[in-house]
Parts: sequence; structure tokens; C-alpha cells
Amino acid sequence: MEYTGSQYIGEYVDGRMEGEAEYILPTKTKYVGEMKDGMFHGQGTLYFPSGSRYDAIWEKGLVVKGTYTFSDGLQYDAEHWHYCDSYDRRFYTEICYGLKPAGISQLTNMDPPRKIPQGCYDCGDGFYNPTTRVVKDYRNRFLRNTDDDEHEWIVRTCRKGWDEIVGHRPKL
Repeated sequence: MEYTGSQYIGEYVDGRMEGEAEYILPTKTKYVGEMKDGMFHGQGTLYFPSGSRYDAIWEKGLVVKGTYTFSDGLQYDAEHWHYCDSYDRRFYTEICYGLKPAGISQLTNMDPPRKIPQGCYDCGDGFYNPTTRVVKDYRNRFLRNTDDDEHEWIVRTCRKGWDEIVGHRPKL
């Protein structure tokens, strides 16, 4: 624990984490549930700093089955997911509370949306700086470094902290 910055609250069997426990990662993500042989095993929940959670059944550290719930209560369903896709472009708050009047756009599920720092992207759980390739939460605390795939996805799909001209530009 001292090398990773993690914290473990629970029992040990033969020097290994085992039984009902809490495991807190340096990112403040917290696992609460069963451990066996030093791994998540059985029923357990990951609680994320953003307020979202992942309830799952684990086997030897791997998920067997789980449900992700966003901080606003929306549950992700991999098989029947129609949230903000080509089928239904509404945000969850619009599904719950209705659409805004014509001419008033809602840019994110949060209304009004967060102000994105110049040069950064809002990737849903924090702001991404493409220069440093670091995601920090909305309180400016480190969350993670991105790999190439996540970097490309964020740059391609997430809201930017700056305006840019799109469409036809006449030559002057």
C-alpha cells in the first residue's frame, strides 16, 4: 500500500487481503465488497469521485457482471443503450424534465454547462488537456493519463473550451 498510495481496510488471511473490505485507490476511487486472495472477488462496488458507481460480481479480480450508474442516476445498459445516440439525442435531464423551448439549446446533461478551460476538453468526468494528455476532475485533481485511443476519442467527440469556425470559409 505504501508504494501505490492505496489504502486497505479489512482482514488478511495468510498475509493476503480477504473477506469484507474497503480498498481506496490514490485517485479516491473506492471499492467496497468482498476480497479473496488479494483480489476483488464476489459482490462489490466501485465508487468513483465523480459520484458514479459500478456494482458488480467479481471473480479473481475480473468483472463477471456489472452495472454502471452515472452520478445523476442514469444506468448504462450495453444492450439497450439509447441515450444521446442517433435514435434519441436527448440528454438524461431532458428525458426527466422535458425539452427547452425552441431556440434554447442544451449543450450538456448539466444546464448550464461547465466552463471549459481554454485549450481543454470536457470528457465527462473532468477536463482533458491535450498538451499534457492528463485528465483532471472538475476540482482540478489528477484522474489519469490518457492512452492514444482515449486521446483520439476525446479530441474527436468531446466539447472544446474554445470556439472554432466550421463549414465553408470563403477565400479572401
